[in-house]
Formats: sequence, C-alpha cells, structure tokens
Amino acid sequence: MDLLNLFWLFLIISSVAPLFRQKIIETSRLQLMRKLEEKRGSRVIALIHRQESMSFLGFPIARYIDIQDSEQILRAIKMTDNHVPIDLILHTPGGLVLAAEQIANALAKHPAKVTVFVPHYAMSGGTLLALAADEIVMDENAVLGPVDPQLGNYPAASILKVLETKDRNQIDDETLILADISQKAIQQVKATVKRIACCHYPEEVAERLAEELATGRWTHDYPITVEEARELGLKVSTDMPAEIYQLMNLYPQAVQRRPSVEYIPVPYPSRPGVPGRAPQGNHHG
Repeated sequence: MDLLNLFWLFLIISSVAPLFRQKIIETSRLQLMRKLEEKRGSRVIALIHRQESMSFLGFPIARYIDIQDSEQILRAIKMTDNHVPIDLILHTPGGLVLAAEQIANALAKHPAKVTVFVPHYAMSGGTLLALAADEIVMDENAVLGPVDPQLGNYPAASILKVLETKDRNQIDDETLILADISQKAIQQVKATVKRIACCHYPEEVAERLAEELATGRWTHDYPITVEEARELGLKVSTDMPAEIYQLMNLYPQAVQRRPSVEYIPVPYPSRPGVPGRAPQGNHHG
C-alpha cells in the first residue's frame, strides 16, 4: 500500500472515529439516565448545554435554550403519566424567554413532583425553569441567576434608569421607545415569575421572587448561591445524586490541545497521618 492510499485511509478513519465516539457517549448517557430513573422512579430529562466538538475539524457549537429544546421537553412531559415524577437535569446559560417560559409552564402544571437538579449553574431562563420545580437540588457550589429581561446588549432596568436621570426632552426617540418596551418587558417577566412560583410557593414568597429576580437588582450574570437562594425563599437541597455528576462527565466540552484542568478522578477520603487544616479561631500573641 503506497503512501497516498495510507493517507486516504487515515483521513477516512479520522473522519469516522468522532462519530463512533459520539455514539458511544450517547449510549452511555441513556444507560445512566435509565439507571437514575429506576433508582428514583421518575422520568429523567437532561437539558445540558455544552460546546461539543461534533466534526472532524472540531468546530464548537454554542448552545442555549431555544425553541427546539422547548418542543422536545414539552413532548417528553406529555409522554409522562400524571403520577410519574419528573427529574430535570439543568446546566445552561439561559436562552430565549419564549422557550424557557413554555417549559416552565409545563413543569409547573405537572401533577407529580418535579425536581430540578443544578450540578453547576442554571442562569437566566434556566432559573425560570428551577422556579417551576417542587424542589431544587443544587451542588454546594452551584449557582442560579437573575431573570431580568435584556434588550439587545442592555438590561431593561438600566434603560429605564435613563428616564430617571435625564430630562425627557434631552432623550432621543429611540431610547424612549426602548424604555417603553423595557417597562413592558419587566412587568411581563415579573408576572411570569409570580405565576410560575405561585404553583409551589406562598403568594408573598412568589411576589418577592418576582421583585428580586426580574427587576434588575443585580447584573444579569450575578451568581445566586445556595445560601442566597434559600434566603429568597426557594426550596433548595444539596443532596445531589452521584449519577448527576457522572452524567455531566458524558457531556464534554470542545476538545482542546491540552487540558485546562487536571486531577486524579477518584474520591479522596481522609488519610491517617495526614494533617488537615488547622481550626480557625482568634490567636493572641
């Protein structure tokens, strides 16, 4: 076999290998999801947005909550008996308000228990989905985010601030139009948060969640920790099943030339004879 044939053989194998690898990963995901379903007696739905390398060239595809996501999840919910709990594994930076609202409405209406698992983060529209759950299970270091509407590159709340700080006659027409849209957008999102949260929380808690999360109190990328989520009144647990972390390992990021993070991937229990961190306290010299 000459070098040219070897080159073409190498090219074909290199092109096909990622497809086989991806199929193995997809099968492993389904097996792990089925194991979790049997363990919890639930329907498991994964909404996980990564940048996965899907082609020979390794071109990363950015993901967010879109209409295709909402259509698939709505079908999954419709195929689930009213007496079967739903477990939603959520890892997302957010996405389209319409898509997130459709999913949240469907989850809130499901008669059986709905649990949302957040192993790392669920921002913006992802937080809206978490509000529709009977219980939110977060890793101790996971975060949620505000759901305040964004108009283009600007937060709606910041656009409204212009009306408070400048004379109306000095504001151009485009900004006035954006301010009008911003006011409507904030009211709409507040009403949505309250309607969804009222399915599982008292009205006063739902009111507070709508005010805190939808009105621009924080920047849109502000990380709401487990402690802050509980202070807001959310039903948050940190009892994360091990299978969730195993599943996340099956959603790899785009392949890089070298790993950014490396460690030995096994649990490390306390070891005899190895000193731990000294207890913190007041020391006087």
